[in-house]
Amino acid sequence: MRCLPLLLATCLAVSPVAARPAFSAEAPFESGLMRLAEVLGSLHFLRNLCGEKGDQWRGEMQKLLESENPDPQRRARFIASFNRGYRSFGGTYTQCTASATEAIGRYMKEGETLSRDIASRYGN
Repeated sequence: MRCLPLLLATCLAVSPVAARPAFSAEAPFESGLMRLAEVLGSLHFLRNLCGEKGDQWRGEMQKLLESENPDPQRRARFIASFNRGYRSFGGTYTQCTASATEAIGRYMKEGETLSRDIASRYGN
């Protein structure tokens, strides 16, 4: 589970988006990055709910934004994805449960997979 920050950092370091100008067509990895932002938002809510205090997952989102250096419209989409992930559990969980813990595990795996796949497919 500690691999996600390392994989995310790798993904961000090799992301080709920051060096290229914006195009009107969506890049093939865009949906994966937006899903990663949503996963980070979900983890931010769930991990804090289950006792992890701090902003680790918000910090990972900030790193993603810094590495992508998106234009304002794309930045807003990243933030909306993060917030959607955060809010998706706010109405469901008010305390840490076995189900919330299971969701954390699923999101950790998904985040690792997304990070690894984006880096391997689209990295240099």
